[in-house]
Amino acid sequence: MSMYSGLIRVMERAARKAGSRLRRDFGEVEKLQVSRKGPSDFVSKADEAAERILYDELVKARPDWGFLLEEAGEIDPNPDAPRWVIDPLDGTSNFLHGIPHFAISIAVQEPKLDGSGWGEVTAAVVYQPVLDETYWAEKTRGAWLQDARLRVSKRSQMSDALFATGMPFQGHGDFDEWLKIYNAIGPQIAGVRRFGAASLDLAWVAAGRYDGFWESGLSPWDTAAGGLLVREAGGFVTDYRGRSQPICDKQVIAGSDPLHSKLHKAIAGALKA
Repeated sequence: MSMYSGLIRVMERAARKAGSRLRRDFGEVEKLQVSRKGPSDFVSKADEAAERILYDELVKARPDWGFLLEEAGEIDPNPDAPRWVIDPLDGTSNFLHGIPHFAISIAVQEPKLDGSGWGEVTAAVVYQPVLDETYWAEKTRGAWLQDARLRVSKRSQMSDALFATGMPFQGHGDFDEWLKIYNAIGPQIAGVRRFGAASLDLAWVAAGRYDGFWESGLSPWDTAAGGLLVREAGGFVTDYRGRSQPICDKQVIAGSDPLHSKLHKAIAGALKA
């Protein structure tokens, strides 16, 4: 805990408070599975309650900062101050089905100096409430899991690599695009995982648990924190064209230098075909 800066302490404290509420609500989901109404409305309220806790805690600590929230959208944008980019419950479908794989994602994004919009992400926390794991990063200070330094995987061969992704589902995503990419990558690699929480996928890339990650059609709150974690762990995060952006969300490729390059090449080739 002593390694945390004041800013990370604020973010971690807010995440833990919201995480405590999510853990309590998660314990009720299994009971709701057998109810006639079902758990959907309950989970929506749990999501909103967690977001409200995060907002209340963070606005007290930095009253002049704005917010970009998954549920409430943009609040009090201030072009002269940073903003919080927040997903209060990444992995909602997992939560809904009683699967203990979800996270709270909080990032700090700075305004561009010329006032033309939003620039780089400089601080990040991804908190997994069930395992009580806090992944955090600050620009130039590295990426960490609690007090353990994180590094991206050292694997360099696609045949040894385990990648994470997100798959299209009803009403979301481009099935044809995803199949093209998978058909190009699948035969080359050791395996693919789809766990359903992009912030944790990226945190696990930073931790070297996954060797890389790709997905499209995400939102800024899905990837803002995780992207900084990967970069501060020594990895690369770009879009499918290989362009590095402050927040890659519409298209994301993440991994170590050699595997990011090979994954990018495979994806680019698949989408040209």
